[in-house]
Amino acid sequence: MALLRLHLPRPPPLPAQPYSRSPLSSYTSSWLRLPAVSPRLLCSTHPASPLDAAPPSIVAGLLDYLNDSWTQFHATAEAKRQLLDAGFKLLSESDDWDLQPGGRYFFTRNMSCLVAFAIGEKSATFKSGHQMVNVQTYGSGLWHTWFDRDLTLAGRVILKAADDSFKHKLVKITRPLIRVPTLAIHLNRTVNSDGFKPNLETHLVPLLATKHEEATMNSDDKSSSSTKVAHHPLFLQILSEEIGCQSNEIIGMELNVCDTQPSCLGGGYNEFIYSGRLDNLASCYCALRSLMDSSKAAEQLSNEKAIRMVAMFDNEEVGSDSMQGAGASTMFQAMRRIVDSLMHQSMGEGALERAIHSSFLVSADMAHALHPNYSDKHEECHRPELQKGLVIKHNANQRYATSAITAFLFKEIARIQNLPVQEFVVRNDMGCGSTIGPILASGVGIRTVDCGIPQLSMHSIREMCGKEDVDTTYRHFKAFFEMFSDIDRKLNVDF
Repeated sequence: MALLRLHLPRPPPLPAQPYSRSPLSSYTSSWLRLPAVSPRLLCSTHPASPLDAAPPSIVAGLLDYLNDSWTQFHATAEAKRQLLDAGFKLLSESDDWDLQPGGRYFFTRNMSCLVAFAIGEKSATFKSGHQMVNVQTYGSGLWHTWFDRDLTLAGRVILKAADDSFKHKLVKITRPLIRVPTLAIHLNRTVNSDGFKPNLETHLVPLLATKHEEATMNSDDKSSSSTKVAHHPLFLQILSEEIGCQSNEIIGMELNVCDTQPSCLGGGYNEFIYSGRLDNLASCYCALRSLMDSSKAAEQLSNEKAIRMVAMFDNEEVGSDSMQGAGASTMFQAMRRIVDSLMHQSMGEGALERAIHSSFLVSADMAHALHPNYSDKHEECHRPELQKGLVIKHNANQRYATSAITAFLFKEIARIQNLPVQEFVVRNDMGCGSTIGPILASGVGIRTVDCGIPQLSMHSIREMCGKEDVDTTYRHFKAFFEMFSDIDRKLNVDF
């Protein structure tokens, strides 16, 4: 998820109504912000006093978002619904954009990538008589956690209509539908001593039913499409009943295996969030809410000189090299179109490049919290904990895009707002994961900070984080949109 603020270059004075410039932000787990002014001074005149009143918690909204967002398609659809409800206008990448100062807009790509911004005014398998569902692993999951869970399917299905047109429809089967059973201890006596080491090709195949019942097929069906050949009639029947269509209308599908257990609060004081997909829907939701809540009133954009943007990308766990991933030029294409639509001719050539140079990107992914049972896995002086605030990530080998300057800017926002902040550095004897931060930062040369909400059980079917960290992250992101320009104006360093 990316959060961005974009500043357009200042034109010379004109007799006409002054042009209003705006910041951009983004959605895969990174944020980008392009500022309009050059940075100066490493200090702020704002007092570090606590807020008069704590804002209401967004945790309940996050739980609803997690429960509604079983797949990347559902997450995008729910974000789209919330943006439309908040007054944002849906754009198409295929159309010309007529953008207006003070306007709020968004577009989607592949129904699994979303960019929103506010402009300132100023397969078939059988085993031993059982019907199975072929699956393919995605990313680096903790696959042993998927065994003995009540699982189901969700995603999108491609349908052929009576008029020979094609459309997609989201599907979410809420009842337990499939399961991957473990082998009994009596048949695998050494599993506890040797470890559970499933073969992902042969052991991680969900069981759907005990027998295959041939569906009644008319003569047309017998000339069967590739979809019917690839999938069991029972499987297609379940999908068609859920969608409300005929099975022969289904011509393609993109489905995920999902856990049916809902997201919830837990712990002795209900201080934890237990859920799948916290990595990285928690960051996406905080960014989405911060954009909507920082631009919902007209006066919130009336003096804004930048464009506030959030970009939520797909496929981060497998390298981001897809049309809907951060490796594509989606966000920067959007930035160019925004600048082209809004800039005055007097700004001259290079307006976008100048805007990017004065902008700022926040790459927001989750972070590894200190595990009390495995404390030796963290570097001794950098041990982020649950309930202690957003984590800024550092790596000398550029696995994260944070620099001393970008870390300072983000920490200064926290200081002014009296928000906790932590820092993370991986041990030298361990490998380090990466984020979309370096991809976006190196793509055009933009200042970037990598950060994340601390969590445990990352990539498990059931993850956990602290609910206080969700609220402080939301407040940190919202403050970034609202006050970054004031801090950035005081910076006087080369970057």
